[in-house]
Amino acid sequence: MILKRSETVTLVGAGMATSDEIQRCAQMSSAVVAADGGAAHCVAAGITPDAVIGDMDSLADTQIDGVPAEHIHTIAEQDSTDFDKALRNIDAPLVLGVGFTGARMDHQLAVFNVLVRRPEHQCIILGDTDIAFLCPPVLRLPLEEGVRVSLFPFGLVEGTSTGLKWPINGLNFTPDGQVGTSNEATGEIEITVTGPKLLVILPNAYLEMVTESLLRSPARWPAL
Repeated sequence: MILKRSETVTLVGAGMATSDEIQRCAQMSSAVVAADGGAAHCVAAGITPDAVIGDMDSLADTQIDGVPAEHIHTIAEQDSTDFDKALRNIDAPLVLGVGFTGARMDHQLAVFNVLVRRPEHQCIILGDTDIAFLCPPVLRLPLEEGVRVSLFPFGLVEGTSTGLKWPINGLNFTPDGQVGTSNEATGEIEITVTGPKLLVILPNAYLEMVTESLLRSPARWPAL
């Protein structure tokens, strides 16, 4: 484990991210980690990352001026993404990931794959429009009526819900079958799921609400 914290950590990738988005996450965090080229985003935002983790194949020395050498952690293997390398080496109750969305659809899908494969590492991905995170065993959010709630499975999973316009009780979610795009909250929601296979996608205005809810909830997934 490279970095251990008892509070939220921000993880910055090399994808689409503004300095305002990075600062928004950093203000809720006890440390900032960069995944490889995400270090350039950190420096541009005026932040010296507490650690830079990755294979360092997309980061020039000039992009990390001022980052102490002892903060650089090179993991050379090519069997995992830089997001995976970084996330699995952060021990924290919650990680806020920014800079992991954008033009590369394959990169974005790989990020979602890691969220499902490493359910013990609770993580919210912030994009320019939405947030995405793995649904915990029980999720409670005091949403307003009409808020979009999308549910996308990365494996066979079932669940129950209250507070959704279209309840999920009795549905079998699968990636090649039933999905839950563009559901809506009717007010406060509660979702329970049978396994760590369901991503929740909400407007990014609810980042702080989801952060508070996930940190407060005792229900967490173990490692697979």
